[in-house]
Amino acid sequence: SGGMGRFTVWDYVVFAAMLLVSAVIGIYYAFAGGGQKTSKDFLTGGRSMSALPVALSLTASFMSAVTVLGTPAEIYRYGAIFCIFAITYGLVVLCSAEIFLPVFYRLGITSTYEYLELRFNKYLRLCGTVLFIVQTASKPQSCSTLYTGIVIYAPALALNQVTGFDLWGAVVATGVVCTFYCTLGGLKAVVWTDVFQVGIMVAGFSSVIIRAVVVQEGIGRIVNDSYYGGRLNFWDFNPNPLQRHTFWTIVIGGTFTWTGIYGVNQSQVQRYIACKSRFHAKMSLYINLVGLWAILACATLCGLALYSIYKDCDPWMAKQVSALDQLMPYLVLDILHDFPGVPGLFVASAYSGTLSTVSSSINALAAVTVEDLIRPNFRSLSEKKLSWISMGMSLFYGGVCIAMAALASLLGALLQAALSIFGMVGGPLLGLFALGILFSFANGIGAFVGLVSGFVVSLWVGIGSQIYPPLPERTKPLYLSTAGCNISSGNFTSTANPLTTIFTTPTAERPALADNWYSLSYLYFSTLGTLITVVVGVIISLLTGGLKQNTDRRFQLTKEDFLSNFSRSKSEAVKKVEVLNWKPFTVAPEGTDNPAFSHMEMDIASNKDKVNGLHI
Repeated sequence: SGGMGRFTVWDYVVFAAMLLVSAVIGIYYAFAGGGQKTSKDFLTGGRSMSALPVALSLTASFMSAVTVLGTPAEIYRYGAIFCIFAITYGLVVLCSAEIFLPVFYRLGITSTYEYLELRFNKYLRLCGTVLFIVQTASKPQSCSTLYTGIVIYAPALALNQVTGFDLWGAVVATGVVCTFYCTLGGLKAVVWTDVFQVGIMVAGFSSVIIRAVVVQEGIGRIVNDSYYGGRLNFWDFNPNPLQRHTFWTIVIGGTFTWTGIYGVNQSQVQRYIACKSRFHAKMSLYINLVGLWAILACATLCGLALYSIYKDCDPWMAKQVSALDQLMPYLVLDILHDFPGVPGLFVASAYSGTLSTVSSSINALAAVTVEDLIRPNFRSLSEKKLSWISMGMSLFYGGVCIAMAALASLLGALLQAALSIFGMVGGPLLGLFALGILFSFANGIGAFVGLVSGFVVSLWVGIGSQIYPPLPERTKPLYLSTAGCNISSGNFTSTANPLTTIFTTPTAERPALADNWYSLSYLYFSTLGTLITVVVGVIISLLTGGLKQNTDRRFQLTKEDFLSNFSRSKSEAVKKVEVLNWKPFTVAPEGTDNPAFSHMEMDIASNKDKVNGLHI
C-alpha cells in the first residue's frame, strides 16, 4: 500500500530529543547536591524522595515497551476482559502498602534480601539474591540480566519491521543512554528520568487515541464496533482455572503474580523505601495506582481503536505485519503519517518504556550485588569506595544488558522459553517473604523446604506448559476478518517473528497431564508457587519446633502497623520530637537515623509499657 509512511527526519529528531533529555537528567543528578557521596545516596537516593516522583517512577517501570506494543494487541485479539486487571492492581497495591511496606520501611534495608537474613539466616538470603540476579523476579517488569535483553530487543524488532527504524542503532542508543544516566546519577536520576518518560508515554498513547477518534468520527463508533465484534467481554465468571483470562484468573492469579512484583521485587521496593517517610512511601504506592489505571485505560482504548479501524481487514491475517506486537506501529504509520514527528513521538514512547524498565533493573541489580554480595564479604571498604563500586556495577550491568540484547537476536525463542519458565520463580519468593512477615513461628528449615518445593512445582508446570502449549479453546482468541482487504501484495517482507516458542509437538501425543495440569492459566503459576511455599513452610516449621523460637517483633507485621494509618496526622510532630529526645536510651542496632521511624517496637527499659502513647 503506497499510502503507508516510513520514518522521516522529524521522527528521528523527536526520538533523539527524548534520549538527550534523559541523559541530561543523569548529568544533573551526578553533580546536584554534592553528587553521590555514599553508596546509600547512589542506591536509595539518600532516602529523601517525596511521594509523587516515586509514584510516577513505579508506574513507568511497570510500563515497559511490552505494555505500549503488547497490551493493545492483546485487547485486539482477546477482547477487553484484560481491563479486569484494574481490580487486580487495586488489591496488589493494598497488599504491598499494608503488609510488606511497613516491615521493609521500618528496618531501613537497601536490598529486600537483607530481610531474609535478619528473619531467617544468611543462606536463604543467598538463595534469594542468586535467584534474583539470574532470573526475573516474577514477570516482565522486573530486573534480570536475562529479561532486559529481550526488553531492549523485542520492541526494537517490532518497530524496525514496520517503520524501518534502525534496529541496532536503537538498541545500542537506548542501552548506552540508559547505562549512562544510571551510572552517573544513581537512583535519583532513575526516578526523575522515569517521571519524564511517563509523560512521553502518555503523550504517545494520547496522540494515537485522539487521532483514531477523529478518523472514526467519534468515540461512540469505536465502542459500537467493539461491542458488535465481541470485544467488550468484561464479565466472564467461568471458574475454570484452565481458561487463560476469566474474572477469577485475573483477580486471584493476577493479584499473586503482581504482588510478587510490587511487594517484594527489589526494583520496586528499592524505590518506595527511598521515600523520606513511611507516609510518603505509602502515598507513592497509592498515587501509582492511579497511574496504573490511567495507563490501562489508554492501552484499552488503543486496542479497541485498533479493532474498530481494522475490523474488516486484519493486517495480521493479511500478512501486512508478521506478529501481533507490530499492530500498534502499523496503526501509527497508517493514521499519523501526515503529521511529521508524531510517529516519532510514538516510537519514543515505546522506547521510554524500555528505558524506564531497563534503568530500574540496572539500579536494582547494582544494589543487590553491592548490598548482598560485596558489603558482607569485604567489611573494610569505605562508603566512598562503595559508592564507586556501585557505579562500576551499574556500568557493568548496563554492558551485560546490551550483550543480552544481542543474544536475544540470536536465540530469541530459547530465551523467551527460558524466561517464561523462570518467571514462575516469583511465586515461591513471594511465599518466602509472606512466611517471614505473617507467621511468627516460621523458621529457617521450614522456609527453605517450602521455597524448594514451591520452586520444583512451579518449574514442573512451567516446563510442561512450554512443551505442551494450551489448546486454542483455552485461550479463546476472538474472530478477526480479512473480508474487506484489497491488497495486491504489501510492501512488507514478512519475516517469521523470532520470539515465538520453538517447542511444537504433534497434537496426537498429548498426555493426560497436558490438558488439565499443564494448561493451567499462566496467571496461576505464581499463585501455585506461593501457596505451596507457604503451606509446606508452615507445616515443616511446626514439625521442627517453630513455636519454641522467639522472633523479634520488628520483623513481623504488627497490628500497630495497621492502626498507625489512622493516628498519623496528630502524632507525627510529637513523635519526631520524642524520638529525638530519646536518642540516648534507644540506640537502635539497625542504624535507623530517620526520625520518621516510629521506635514502637524497640525495647526501652523505662518506657516499656507505653511508647509513643501506644500500648504494646
